[in-house]
Amino acid sequence: MSLRKRLPILLLLAVLAGAAIWFFTRQAAPDPWLGYVEGEALYVAAPVSGTLASRPVERGGRVSAGAPLFALDPRTADASAAQAAAQVQSAQASLSDLGAARERTPEIDVARAAEASARAQLVRAEADFRRFADLAAKGFASRTQLDAARAARDSAAAQVAQAQAQQRSGALTVGRSSQQAAAAAQVVGAQAALAAEARRRQEIAPVSPAAGQIEQTYFNPGEWVPANQPVVSIIPDDKRKIRFFVPQDKVAGMHPGTAVRFTCDGCGEARTATVRFIAPRAEYTPPVIYSEHARAKLVFMVEAALPADKPLPLGLPVAVSVP
Repeated sequence: MSLRKRLPILLLLAVLAGAAIWFFTRQAAPDPWLGYVEGEALYVAAPVSGTLASRPVERGGRVSAGAPLFALDPRTADASAAQAAAQVQSAQASLSDLGAARERTPEIDVARAAEASARAQLVRAEADFRRFADLAAKGFASRTQLDAARAARDSAAAQVAQAQAQQRSGALTVGRSSQQAAAAAQVVGAQAALAAEARRRQEIAPVSPAAGQIEQTYFNPGEWVPANQPVVSIIPDDKRKIRFFVPQDKVAGMHPGTAVRFTCDGCGEARTATVRFIAPRAEYTPPVIYSEHARAKLVFMVEAALPADKPLPLGLPVAVSVP
């Protein structure tokens, strides 16, 4: 056989030999770490029992932060709030009454006029006393006349003091300081009760604490809702995560804050998640991710937080790339 005819055969043999060498010497790509998307639910309830008046959200629907979730019948809460407001007004009125003066302004004006009259009489009595004292010193007035002038002066001074005391008594408050302190405490207590009722009025009509998806609804409008019983549950967008399982010989290289890349069906290009938790104990490969390559291996469960702007469906299988 000529060289020209043998050349294609030699080239084919060379290609087959190279393919055989590559096949038997190639290194198998490492298996990805398998897992799934998980979420932490928020259970929203009311602290009091009542009839469910409205529930504008439905299971599987989206909800934004601050959007109303449900509302109980507010009539009982409104009545309690009105009662608390009335108690505040009553306590404030009692405190104001105990802090008011004993006498009204016209009565105090009468006492002031009486003081002015007594002062005028005192001025006159003092002048008479000085005049009789001078006359007595010269022998033109008797001792009896001097004593009478002195008594009139002292009586006028006593009347002035009495009028001043009456004014001070009228200016005193109705209640003692201890009574006023007790009334002030009652005002504070009534205001606190009113604030509690206002807060309860908000709690029977809660809003969504975060944007997310309504996972489940447990009561329909018109049904009786027991206190502290969840009415709806929410999966917030920022509480979704991937839960995957790392072999025991690889977990030492993982730590909170590590960024991992993963892929999933319909997700497009590989995405990134941040490790937040690593289980402290090993476990066997869970049946939910059991495969021919991952069977009977000790693994550690790892959780990584997902970005809130691209939520993924719960339970979606993921494959985490080996760093």
